[in-house]
Amino acid sequence: MLPLFLSANRLMDTGGNSLPSGADGTKRKVCYFYDPEVGNYYYGQGHPMKPHRMRMTHALLSQYGLLQNMHVLKPNPAREKDLCRFHADDYVSFLRRITPETQQDQMRQLKRFNVGEDCPVFDGLYNFCQTYAGGSIGGAVKLNHGHCDIAINWAGGLHHAKKCEASGFCYVNDIVLAILELLKTHERVLYVDIDIHHGDGVEEAFYITDRVMTVSFHKFGDYFPGTGDIRDFGFGKGKYYALNVPLDDGIDDESYQSLFKPIISKVMEVFRPGAVVLQCGADSLSGDRLGCFNLSVKGHAECVRFMRSFNVPLLLLGGGGYTIRNVARCWCYEQTGVALGVEVDDQMPRHEYIEYYGPDYNLHIAPSNMENKNCRDMLEEIRAELLMNLSRLQHAPSVQFQERPPNTELPEVDEDEEDKDERQHPDSNTNIDYRRNQAPSRVKVEYVESVANDKNDEGVDQLARKIQSTLEPTSSKGSMAAPEEDSMQHDGLGKENSRTLIDEPTKIDQH
Repeated sequence: MLPLFLSANRLMDTGGNSLPSGADGTKRKVCYFYDPEVGNYYYGQGHPMKPHRMRMTHALLSQYGLLQNMHVLKPNPAREKDLCRFHADDYVSFLRRITPETQQDQMRQLKRFNVGEDCPVFDGLYNFCQTYAGGSIGGAVKLNHGHCDIAINWAGGLHHAKKCEASGFCYVNDIVLAILELLKTHERVLYVDIDIHHGDGVEEAFYITDRVMTVSFHKFGDYFPGTGDIRDFGFGKGKYYALNVPLDDGIDDESYQSLFKPIISKVMEVFRPGAVVLQCGADSLSGDRLGCFNLSVKGHAECVRFMRSFNVPLLLLGGGGYTIRNVARCWCYEQTGVALGVEVDDQMPRHEYIEYYGPDYNLHIAPSNMENKNCRDMLEEIRAELLMNLSRLQHAPSVQFQERPPNTELPEVDEDEEDKDERQHPDSNTNIDYRRNQAPSRVKVEYVESVANDKNDEGVDQLARKIQSTLEPTSSKGSMAAPEEDSMQHDGLGKENSRTLIDEPTKIDQH
């Protein structure tokens, strides 16, 4: 019998392959990383970051009847040495040791690593970091092995974390770790960020290399993190390999796409990446608690659809998003209507979180009537300047692999365990409501090792050291401005931190 909420003419093959969709009309094999325990982590009373949104997204996917059409994978937690391929050893060690009970005895360390109000210590913090980083690294592994065309980890995308400190609700930069994994197979990797906040942590990590291009579309001005000026475009070998698209309040779908499509088209033409990482922060949606853009779910998803059309291995990650019912709407649609190429009914199926979506209970939301402060002349000026910078690049820089790291090995699947749903382990602390309401599943849940052997570890470490060796220490409030561009340096404008909790509304979504 056909799932009730799928159009009959849009049914998919099993095994993760979607039917032809969009202009490219090509099937996609999708791997989806999800750990049901990720929704249990809690930043604390009044904090806008709510991992519960991942559980809400998963519930929608399940009730729309779509999980059987993709490979559902429970990620292995990232190990300490995996995290240390980018992050400082002492910082990772601190995250592993700190607990709510011991934090009062480590005030100096808390200050040193910027852990506190915006990035609080909570129960299971280190396990949370291991989980979301493991999903992103695992997605990169699957793409490197050619086991899927699109890998998805909505728990990832925490783009503000720095080498030695937490920032903007982010502790470990899973994106940098995933890109390092992709660089083992691909000479060039493109990173695109559609979160409303500048992707500063990722840009900083790859600011002086031409093997990674970073493109960030974000609110710029008196807004966290205060970086991402159009004049910040990389340094040394990385000059013009960092693109920043500074936007103002109220940008709508049409205005956003007038920049996104021509810029990304030129990037793909000039840079020719072997893989793409797309951070899909949903705080750029209309009505976000911390955002000020006016994108619809379909407008946001159009960016994903456009990236999909290039037929390049694609890693989709989460990010910001603080009106959690809209986050779930957005990521569900981007996983179904875009990644899988399946149109689902706008009327939501009944499920355990249906009350979040009243009174209409629709998948899509209408943009507001807020003013669009991005005038046509301003958008044209931004587009022209960035296209000019791209024209200064040599096409597709070549890379000589002197010691190419070996590919990460995947573990053998135990055939006796193939039909076992690992999410139902009796030791899981997933709440009873989730288990009770979960639809009977024939989904094969696999585990994927992020790294499998010491030889591989050494290869990745060598690559990471090569990239990191030229990273200079930087302030957490500014980007790595080139010395030769002193006249263009600007102060970080994020002093009125858009993510500061002081001015948060008292009425919040609770789970």
